[in-house]
Amino acid sequence: MARISGVDLPKKKRIEYGLTYIYGIGLHTSRAILDATGIDYNKRVFDLNETEIAAITQEIRESFMVEGDLRKKVAMDIKGLMDIGSYRGLRHRRGLPCRGQKTKTNARTRKGKRKTVGAA
Repeated sequence: MARISGVDLPKKKRIEYGLTYIYGIGLHTSRAILDATGIDYNKRVFDLNETEIAAITQEIRESFMVEGDLRKKVAMDIKGLMDIGSYRGLRHRRGLPCRGQKTKTNARTRKGKRKTVGAA
């Protein structure tokens, strides 16, 4: 099993899709990494040898921020918005949608389970 950036990649998937299991790497970035390292998209994760895994790891380390570092950066960016008191920061603090969505009927993902108010 290939372990890259602290993530165990699924064995039977094509490497093109297996890399997307790493936080911060999507399909486009995955393909860019494979192009830079010269590895075929159709190769399965269990078919990779140690040199190919090392090449992928090196490319990710040099070019992209992933996993823990990226999560920390996102959290600090949100905390910065809250600290300066911006509208988006206030919405984050209150647990409401930040990007202009309506909240009268939907937004259950952000608001959580319904709390009934005023029912006697």
